[in-house]
Amino acid sequence: MITVNPDGKIMVRRCLVTLRPFRLFVLGIGFFTLCFLMTSLGGQFSARRLGDSPFTIRTEVMGGPESRGVLRKMSDLLELMVKRMDALARLENSSELHRAGGDLHFPADSNLGVPPGRGSCPLTMPLPFDLIYTDYHGLQQMKRHMGLSFKKYRCRIRVIDTFGTEPAYNHEEYATLHGYRTNWGYWNLNPKQFMTMFPHTPDNSFMGFVSEELNETEKRLIKGGKASNMAVVYGKEASIWKGKEKFLGILNKYMEIHGTVYYESQRPPEVPAFVKNHGLLPQPEFQQLLRKAKLFIGFGFPYEGPAPLEAIANGCIFLQSRFSPPHSSLNHEFFRGKPTSREVFSQHPYAENFIGKPHVWTVDYNNSEEFEAAIKAIMRTQVDPYLPYEYTCEGMLERIHAYIQHQDFCRAPDPALPEAHAPQSPFVLAPNATHLEWARNTSLAPGAWPPAHALRAWLAVPGRACTDTCLDHGLICEPSFFPFLNSQDAFLKLQVPCDSTESEMNHLYPAFAQPGQECYLQKEPLLFSCAGSNTKYRRLCPCRDFRKGQVALCQGCL
Repeated sequence: MITVNPDGKIMVRRCLVTLRPFRLFVLGIGFFTLCFLMTSLGGQFSARRLGDSPFTIRTEVMGGPESRGVLRKMSDLLELMVKRMDALARLENSSELHRAGGDLHFPADSNLGVPPGRGSCPLTMPLPFDLIYTDYHGLQQMKRHMGLSFKKYRCRIRVIDTFGTEPAYNHEEYATLHGYRTNWGYWNLNPKQFMTMFPHTPDNSFMGFVSEELNETEKRLIKGGKASNMAVVYGKEASIWKGKEKFLGILNKYMEIHGTVYYESQRPPEVPAFVKNHGLLPQPEFQQLLRKAKLFIGFGFPYEGPAPLEAIANGCIFLQSRFSPPHSSLNHEFFRGKPTSREVFSQHPYAENFIGKPHVWTVDYNNSEEFEAAIKAIMRTQVDPYLPYEYTCEGMLERIHAYIQHQDFCRAPDPALPEAHAPQSPFVLAPNATHLEWARNTSLAPGAWPPAHALRAWLAVPGRACTDTCLDHGLICEPSFFPFLNSQDAFLKLQVPCDSTESEMNHLYPAFAQPGQECYLQKEPLLFSCAGSNTKYRRLCPCRDFRKGQVALCQGCL
C-alpha cells in the first residue's frame, strides 16, 4: 500500500521515503521502454505487440497528490499509443507525416524550450523539470532538436539501457580511436547516467523494475496448489525450441511439459507433440500457469528477462543453461554492436549469482548426465516463493529515492588526479595486508556518495576485471571511488613499487604493468571503468559493501 501525503512524503509499508518537489520529463521513449518504466512503478497493462518506433510523452511528478496519477497517466498514454501506432506507421516515410507534424505536438520544441528549426540557438529560459528519463531513441531526438543546449542540460538525462553501456564505448574520442564505437555508444555522459534492468554493469546505475510481491496467504495457497511434475518452458517464439529435442526428451521422462509458443493457425513444428502448448497467454493466465508449475526452464534465450524472477516469485525453480565459452560481442551475433564487452556465462546471470540454489540451477545442457541429474534433484527439492527485495515496490522506491537525492551529474566532475605527486591518499593497508581501507582518523570526502568510508581497494590479478575482482571478495565495484585511488601513493600503500608513473587515457587505468613495474594513472575521468581486463595489467580496483537484497546501495548509503 502506498500513501502520498500533501507534504510530499510517501509511506510504503514500513519504509518512509521523502521526496522534494520534483519533476520528471520522459522524452522520445520507445514503446518497450515506456512499458518497462510503467511496470517498474507497479503498473500493469496489456496490449498487442507493436513496432519499436520511438514516440514522445511527458509525465510530471510534483510530490503531492499529482504523483498518485502517474500510473493512470502512463496507462492512458499507452492506450492512446496503441490506437495511434498504426496510423503513425502509415504516415512514416510519406509526405503526410510532415503535414501531420503540426498536429502531433512532439514536445521536443514546446516543452524543451528550443527555438524552431534545429535548435542552433541556446535555450532562453530554465528547463521546467529536474530530470529527463529517456532511452537511446529519445537521446537522439534531444540532440537533434536541442542543438547547443543539449551539452548544457545533458547532465539531467537518465538513459534506460537494458544491456548497459561501458565507459570505453561511451567516450566518443576513445571509442573511435580504439575500436569501441558502436551505433549506441559515444555520448560522453557520466556512465552512471545509464540505468539498467539488472545490476550487471557497476559502471552504470541499477534501475531495475517491480515484480509482483505475494502476501503470506497467497504464498501458502501457491505451495498447496503446486503440481509436483509440471514444467513450463521459457520461450514464446518457435525458433527458440529448434534443436532442443534431446533434453526435452529427458525432461519428458520426469515432468509434464507446458509451453506458451505463439502460433496463428497450425501448431509450430518445432514444438514436440508431447508438449502441451497453450499459445501466447495474457499475463494473468501466464501467472496462474507459473503458480501451478514446479519448474520454469530456459532454453538459453532471451537473455536477462523479467520472466525468471516472476517464476521464482510464484514458487517455481528456474533451470537454465551454462554457456561455455561465455556469450559476448566477440562470439555471438545478438550482442554484436551493443556498447558492452560483458561476458554472459548463463541465460540469466543475476538469477545465478544473486539468487542461486535452491531457486536457480545452472547446468551444462550439452552434458546429458548433468542435465538429467539436475532434473532428478529438482524433483526432490521444495522451495518457497521468493522475490529479492530490490525487485519489490519498496526496494525500487528506496533505490530510486537514493539516486534522486544523491546523484548530481551537473556539478563539476572530480579531478582524475593523474599527477605522480598527487595529494597523499587517505588510506591505510588492512591488517592482513591484502587491500586498502579508508583511514579512521581521516575526514570523509565532502559530497562523496557512496560515502568514502565504504571503499576497499584491491589489486586485481593479471587479466582480471575490477567487476570480477570485487565479486571475488564479496563486494561490488564502485567507479565513483576511482578518483581517490588515482595516485602513485595508492600503489605505494599496497606495497607496489612503481619504477615509473605515467598518465594516459585508458579504460583499464589505474593499473600496474608487469614486467617493467610501471604504474599507470587515468587521465580522463569518464574512462574510469570497472569493466575491462588485460593479462598485461593488474588493475587497481575500488570496491564497496552492499545492503542485503539491495546491491545498488552500500551499508551506509541511506
